[in-house]
Formats: sequence, C-alpha cells, structure tokens
Amino acid sequence: MNVFALVEARIADALKALKSEGFFNDDLALPNVEAEVPRDASHGDVASNIAMVLAKPAKTKPREIAEAIKGKLEGGDDIEAVSVAGPGFLNVTLAPSYWQNLVASILKQGSAFGQPDLGQAKKVNVEYVSANPTGPMHVGHCRGAVFGDALANLLEFVGYDVAREYYINDAGGQVDVLARSVHLRYREALGEDIGAIPEGLYPGDYLKPVGATLAKAHGRTFVDAPEADWLAVFRSSAIDAMMDMIRDDLAALNIRHDVFFSEASLTANGNDGVKAAVDVLANKGLIYKGTLERPKGHEGEDWEDREQTLFKSTDFGDDEDRAIQKSDGSYTYFAGDIAYHLNKLERGFLHLINVFGADHVGYISRMKAAVKALSEGKADLDIKVCQLVKLFRGGEPVKMSKRAGTFVTLRDVVDEVGRDPVRFMMLYRKNDASLDFDFAKVTEQSRDNPVFYVQYAHARAASVFRRAREAFPELTADSKSVLEADLSQLKDPADLALIKRLAFFPKLVQSAARAHEPHRVAFYLYDLASEFHGLWTRGNDLPQLRFIHEDDESLTAARLALVAATQTVLSAGLGVLGVEAPEAMR
Repeated sequence: MNVFALVEARIADALKALKSEGFFNDDLALPNVEAEVPRDASHGDVASNIAMVLAKPAKTKPREIAEAIKGKLEGGDDIEAVSVAGPGFLNVTLAPSYWQNLVASILKQGSAFGQPDLGQAKKVNVEYVSANPTGPMHVGHCRGAVFGDALANLLEFVGYDVAREYYINDAGGQVDVLARSVHLRYREALGEDIGAIPEGLYPGDYLKPVGATLAKAHGRTFVDAPEADWLAVFRSSAIDAMMDMIRDDLAALNIRHDVFFSEASLTANGNDGVKAAVDVLANKGLIYKGTLERPKGHEGEDWEDREQTLFKSTDFGDDEDRAIQKSDGSYTYFAGDIAYHLNKLERGFLHLINVFGADHVGYISRMKAAVKALSEGKADLDIKVCQLVKLFRGGEPVKMSKRAGTFVTLRDVVDEVGRDPVRFMMLYRKNDASLDFDFAKVTEQSRDNPVFYVQYAHARAASVFRRAREAFPELTADSKSVLEADLSQLKDPADLALIKRLAFFPKLVQSAARAHEPHRVAFYLYDLASEFHGLWTRGNDLPQLRFIHEDDESLTAARLALVAATQTVLSAGLGVLGVEAPEAMR
C-alpha cells in the first residue's frame, strides 16, 4: 500500500471523469498527478497541486478545478475528508481504517514493503572508490566508498540490475613511483640502510611487507640492476599487494565490487582501446587539431602551447573543447577515461553513475560530454561528488596516521569506532556537503548520535517482543495473533502519527533512488526512530499507549503489530544503508 500512489490514482480517475463530463476540453492532455506530504500537518495527510498545474492549459481558475476534483473524491473508500486551501491546493485526509490496514499490509509484505519495481531490471553501472592503487585507503575514500555502496543497495532495492565497479588506475606514472618506492623497501629488507624516504616517493610503512616479499622471492637480483630490469616486476607485485590491501579495507566496511577493471587492460595484449575510442569520435567528426587557451588559475595537466588533438566537447554541453592527444603523440588522462567509458557502453550499460572525490569536479562536464557523444545521446551518466571529511576527537582535529605516513586511513577509523557508525555517519549528510566526523560523538549512546538512535529503535522493538513473551508466549512477530490482530484498536493520534511515518517509506525510497541520494534514507530512519521512541516515552504517562497489556491479549497483539511493522521498516532502511539492524544493544 502506497498512500501517495493511492491518492494520485484517485485524482487521476477524477480528472478523467471530469473530462468525460465536459469540464475540460476534449483536447486537453491530462498531466501526471503528484501527491506529497502537506507542509502543515493540520491540513491533512496528502496534498496535491494538480489544480494549479492544470489551470493554464485548461484556462480555468485553479480553485475551480480543485473544487471539482474535491467533489469526485469525497465519499470514496478510505477517504475521510477533502479540502481546498489557498489558490487551489487539494488536501486529503485518509480514514483511520486506512492507516490501521496499512500496518497489516506491512506485516504481510515484510521486507518487500516499499520495494517498487522502479528499475524494471534495467542495467546500471555504479563505479565508486577507484582509488589509485598506491597505498591504503584514506578517510576521503571512505566516504565515496560508503556512498557508492549504499547507492548501489538503494538502486537494487527499487529493482535495478546493478553492477558495482572499481576502476584500477594502474597505467599512469603514479604506479611507477610506487614501484620505485617498493624497490627502496626491497633494499631495506635486504639489510640496506635506506635513510630518509626521498621526496616524491611513498613514505608509508605499509610498503615494508611488499619489499620483504620481493626480497624473499628475488634475493639480491635487483639490488644494483638497472631500473628497466625490475620496474615492471616491482610495479606488478606492488599493484597486486595494494589491491589486496584495498579489498581488505573495503571488506571491513562490508563493501565488495562485482568488477575490478584495470586501466592498463585498455592497451594490453597488442590492443589499443584508447586509439579505438578516439577513432570512434573521429568517425563522428568530433576530433580536430587545434590549440587551447591556458586555463585560468593553474597550468592544467592537459594544456600545452602547441597544436594538440582535441575533442569537440562543447558540442555536448562542455564549456571548452578538451585535449585527448598531446603534440608528442601521447594520450591525455581524459583519453583513457573516454576509452574506459566506451568499454562500459560496449558491455551494455546505458545507465552510468560515477562517484567522484572533491578533487575531480572539473572532470564532470567533459565526461558527460564524452558519454553523450559516444552513445549518441542514448546513455546517461550521473556523476556524484563526495566532499571532504574532517576528522575530530572530542572537537579536536585528528592527526595523521603513523602507518600511512601522510593521512588517516579508512581502516584506522573502522577499527576504532566500528563499521556501522562509519557507514551511517558517512551518509548522514548530503554527499556534496563537507562532513565533520567526530570519533567521540559517533560512539555516544544518545539521541545526538543518529546511528545509535536508529539502531536502538530496532533493538528496542525486539526487546518489546522479548518482554511480551513473558506474558503471552505465543505472541511473536510472525504469529497469527499478531498478523491478524484487531488493528482498529490503534486509534490514538500518537499511533496514527507513527503509522503515517511508516507509510512514507515507499515514496521516500523511490525519490531517493531517482535522485541518487541515499542520505535521504538515513534522515528518514532518524525521524522514524524519533517517532517510535516518542511513542514509547508517552506510554510511561499514558497506559493505553504501552505496547504490552498483561490483562488484554487482543490489545497487546494490535500494539505488537505496530511494533513489528516499525521494526520491518527500520530493518529495510538500515539494509539499504548497509548497517546492521541489531536485536539488542550493549
């Protein structure tokens, strides 16, 4: 049961009836109806501005349209009242029986409640993390990892066929620097005093085990050998070791990718995927020779004061054309990205989502232009940017990690506070806003700690059933007595307020999925937990609101049905976020 879909359908039927009766012209196209929660709860349960949407094309005052719709809605099943407010807002109040029946519907559907077939099994590729394989993941990667994984969960929840992908940047100069850094640790493992790590190499201790492994495998073979003899060997071993470390770090957050795509594979085994992608654009007449103006404020990695091979990205919404091949014949990073996205398209993905860090904002317009050009507008690419995370402990900034040498690692954070607080708090702010993460606050057991507050609501619901079994052993969440309880007893405004919050879940997940914004689920869960905790607290003063009535099994069963419905939605929402729904809190 989706209350918003119900009201939208009723209004749509009313519009069709009015049109057939001549209220609207025959040639008037009826728009899709959208229903929302009224800004003022006193106005009703569901509101729609359809009358104002129709006013201009229908050449009729919006209030007149709203009054006509009201007449069609009044007296309908489940509808208690309809009113018109302001210039023509329709406000609908549902009967208590509708909300009571919704509880039964949630229990019947279980974990499927709120799962619309929005995606219709369409394939979508979500690429996230994609950190350079040069060391352990830092806390900035952590936010993008959690966001991407939760977004993938959300899209799967609403019916998409999701592929989770990690792009391994293993073809650039940074992996050669990694190999040289490992060679230094290799010599150290063989007993050489290497002194201070030279500027430009990776200084972290995490490379020591890699050097030790290579020393054991190759002995002193590469100590004094020319770089050309050992670079490829050390690069391959170092990348493998770093990717093992990254996979292990991600696993600590319960994040696993379906595909790890190697950038180097684009030009491996005699193939040149980059050239092939450039040729695709060239065949479309989108490649030319030219020069670019120096970017304002910085040199620009793809800029040079010579003729280059350029892509007409301005034809597809970019603010300037982009270099894809330099005057010396080498390809730019952007050319490799074009080839990678062509590969995604060739694998059958027309819905693409990339999760970028804050330092890649400048790539958004060019990547969207490239995908539009390659697919001739058939594919869509959404790029979500995760802003920076600032770490604090009790309000004081956290210093860098000793293991990494230059930053705080993802693993440092997870090991200290646990997976669930990290995941929930990384989602408890919109992805494009900076986030402050305080180690002390995320472990507090208080309402001010959202993850605790939401998980405690689920655990509290479980505890209600444990206590209820002491008086009524047969009253379990899936017992017939609870599933078929007399829900007409749930009539207190506090009960109905909680049910109405539960009713919003299906619309919430749909809107969050459409916007690619999983943080909306985290916000909703906090509000739901607050409603549930509030009902619990009111029961201390108002006995009729208590969940267990030892002298009334029927009333207890009804109130336990409400608890079970709340627990079901909390569990589903936490599952989308990848956070545990605990049965008890320590």
